[in-house]
Amino acid sequence: MHPRNQEVQDALAQAGIAAQIEVLDEHARTAARAAEQLGCEVAAIANSLVFLADDEPLLVMASGAARVDTDVIAAAVGAESVTKANAQQVRAATGQAIGGVAPTGHPTPLRTLVDPELGAHDTIWAAGGTPDTIVPLTFQQLVSITAGHVTTVR
Repeated sequence: MHPRNQEVQDALAQAGIAAQIEVLDEHARTAARAAEQLGCEVAAIANSLVFLADDEPLLVMASGAARVDTDVIAAAVGAESVTKANAQQVRAATGQAIGGVAPTGHPTPLRTLVDPELGAHDTIWAAGGTPDTIVPLTFQQLVSITAGHVTTVR
């Protein structure tokens, strides 16, 4: 198992979540690609998006069908500005590469917003720490593992 996947698996186990990381046949750097391989709706993919809210990393777990609005996010967290993090900033904040950012397993916990639209699915799929891995979670597990605040992100 890749070290990033092991960090995520360990964090899940420490939280008492029995979900197992699955390796996909191909990378799934986009929600559409992951959904295609899993045979599920794009909306059931939990995109892990990293932003900078007043220069502080912020993780947004959004439905793969959602288009996130930075003004809505800024209002939700009381930030003056919210910008999308670049690849270097994402790796610095999460220890993981864009396309494989898991909801957990980061060097330090990130302030997190969770899209309530993900709650419409019995199983949601989040990246497992690398672009070719995914982990099935319930909405409640996602909120729990991220200590996320459930709020509209679009």
